[in-house]
Amino acid sequence: MPDAIRAVLVEQYGAEDVELLMADYGLTVLQPVSVPPHAPEPDPVSVYNSPAGRAFGSQKPYCEVVRDGRARLHLPVSVRGDRLGVLSVTLSGAEAARRYEDELAEVADVLGREILVAERDTDLYLQARRKDRLTLAAEMQWQLLPGRSCSRAEYDLGAQLEPAYAIFGDNFDWSATADRLMLYVTNGMGEGIEASLLTNLAINALRNARRAGISIADQAALADQAVYAHYQGRCYLSVLMFDFDLATGRASVVDAGSPQLLRLRGGTVERVTFDAQLPLGMFEETDYVAQEFRVEPGDRLVFVSDGVHAVASPKGEAYGDAALASAIHSTRLLPAAEVPGAILRELTGHRGKPVADDDALVVCLDWRGRPSVR
Repeated sequence: MPDAIRAVLVEQYGAEDVELLMADYGLTVLQPVSVPPHAPEPDPVSVYNSPAGRAFGSQKPYCEVVRDGRARLHLPVSVRGDRLGVLSVTLSGAEAARRYEDELAEVADVLGREILVAERDTDLYLQARRKDRLTLAAEMQWQLLPGRSCSRAEYDLGAQLEPAYAIFGDNFDWSATADRLMLYVTNGMGEGIEASLLTNLAINALRNARRAGISIADQAALADQAVYAHYQGRCYLSVLMFDFDLATGRASVVDAGSPQLLRLRGGTVERVTFDAQLPLGMFEETDYVAQEFRVEPGDRLVFVSDGVHAVASPKGEAYGDAALASAIHSTRLLPAAEVPGAILRELTGHRGKPVADDDALVVCLDWRGRPSVR
């Protein structure tokens, strides 16, 4: 497919060079798809301080003037808000870039959708996302995720897991229909493959129940039974579950464990608490009760696992005590897709060491509400 795109852009737009770059799992670099798997790679392109990274971060085309007056147009490749990478096209000059920008942006949009289809049959694009080798547990977890961001008229979603190449238990899942959004934030116990197997069992049990069309409380109960039947209480999984009505902002919530929710509303960050219920799989045939919750247009909801809120500084201060609220406030102007990464970078500074003792998950939901119909 990259060769086909390249041939068309050369023929139809006079492109002199075409490169498809994929964002790595840590969302720190953009890597070329054209490099053969397992071959020595050129220096990756930074997401933070490069022209291609500027297009990726802003999700808008960016024109870079290069040698001999040529122009390189960097175009974000995304699908429904899920940021995949950047299509970089070198043209004869700035005038050609201006003339073709809108058409090439449409090409990049189509390319994003085709990549999702192609990934069913090839590892090419998944390999291009790897700056380092994934652990087996991390491989299982990334394959379980729905994406890392999503946008609709009513909301923007963004999420990130760290350490990206060695995660094992934390996870998130979402599913939307025309009228509802279901969101799960999970924190599995254990380490390595065992933690990943536990999360895979629980998430697929939740999905199975969700796709049967039952309520969120019964989804939790059925997943609880599935986990207990296998582990007999030896292992369990914490989950915070939401079922949002897109038209009204009302939500049903099941809080079964350690993930926490903080809300930014009107410039104020506050922790939102619910009635705590037992984690999935701790005891046999646990009953779950959904609580009511309401989100308002302009709210930002930030969900974190205990690998975020419980992390202590060298002085012993938990990140969730004050630093987390400060990080949420300081990132208030960033889009939802960039907030999780920014908070996780702040967490590294708070922790005082580069390597975490536990995996960490941040999910950000910006709520706009359903636009009024006139």
